[in-house]
Amino acid sequence: MSKIRIDKYLWAVRIFKTRSLATDACNKGRVLVDGVQVKASKELKGNEQLTVRKPPVIYTYKIKLLVKNRLPAKLVPEYIEDNTSIEELDKLKVNETFFFKRDRGAGRPTKKDRRTIDKLHNNNN
Repeated sequence: MSKIRIDKYLWAVRIFKTRSLATDACNKGRVLVDGVQVKASKELKGNEQLTVRKPPVIYTYKIKLLVKNRLPAKLVPEYIEDNTSIEELDKLKVNETFFFKRDRGAGRPTKKDRRTIDKLHNNNN
């Protein structure tokens, strides 16, 4: 395959769940190819550097091969290489610490649980 639209490629290698989400990201300027903002209709030629901003993380990828159809998750590493730094990925872990964890199926929070949750939220603000 010689060329493919960037929105279709982002969807095919499972960076975005739907092609319309990939198109929206391109139109909002969140996708860069070799450091240049691109529209969804931009055609990739292969062996390019992709930068995708999905707040709070900025992902960087190296395109190995182009693909037309959506791939199974196991085959994605053959077509794209993830070069995202560990510091960027740690930003996701920081966001997870702000959520109160409850056991699945624990039901509705009791009054005591609710007070604990409120204290956590008030301390973070």
